[in-house]
Amino acid sequence: MSTTNSGSHSAPPPAPAPGRRVLLIGASRGLGLALAQEWARAGWQVVATVRGSGRTGLHELADAHAGQVEVETVDITEPEQVAALSARLAGRTFDLLFVNAGVTNQPEGTVAQTSTEEFVRVMVTNALSPLRVIEALQDLVEPAGTIAVMSSGQGSVANNERGGHEVYRGSKAALNTFMRSYAARHSGEPRPLVLMAPGWVRTDLGGSDALLGIDESIPNVVRTLDALRSSPGLHYVDYLGRTVAW
Repeated sequence: MSTTNSGSHSAPPPAPAPGRRVLLIGASRGLGLALAQEWARAGWQVVATVRGSGRTGLHELADAHAGQVEVETVDITEPEQVAALSARLAGRTFDLLFVNAGVTNQPEGTVAQTSTEEFVRVMVTNALSPLRVIEALQDLVEPAGTIAVMSSGQGSVANNERGGHEVYRGSKAALNTFMRSYAARHSGEPRPLVLMAPGWVRTDLGGSDALLGIDESIPNVVRTLDALRSSPGLHYVDYLGRTVAW
């Protein structure tokens, strides 16, 4: 979530993009499900993941878009499951890999007051696991395709002037740093790499006090990603395409 964006910025319907393919990690509900819906609406071929075996909104979307939306299962904190997903998708290619999966924790309390177990849970899910997913699945992405991760405006060190949400902030700042290292290792390659701050959105994760509705954030996220298609290198941007300070 981000505390830097406010106001209503509704986007027009997505431009049709039949034949384009996205691999979306973490799409059972909230922002991930909305992303899957938005890309399906634009005609993309969508392979999206859920974590468990239960039925989700993504399954309903797949039923409504038979042959266009596929559901896969992976827990990104389990490396063997990530490797199995990579094996199942071997031989396929995608224009976009978007890693959305992540967790939050109670905003109260300092990092020092957080249990080691809770600190590890948030850091492993939000910072370590997305990079493991990218390393495992990067070869499925077209050479000039996009690799994107759901970050947050709260991952900005420069903009952290009020504190709060300390462990969550730290996990997203770590994610940003790890992606910067990944980008350095892949310098000169044609792929756009994107850290996306979707704004503070009313979801189970963002809470009911958030400033934006899903329909204000997600269509703009999709448009921003599309606008960066021909821009190699690392971009830390918000849902309106504005650069976020590191």
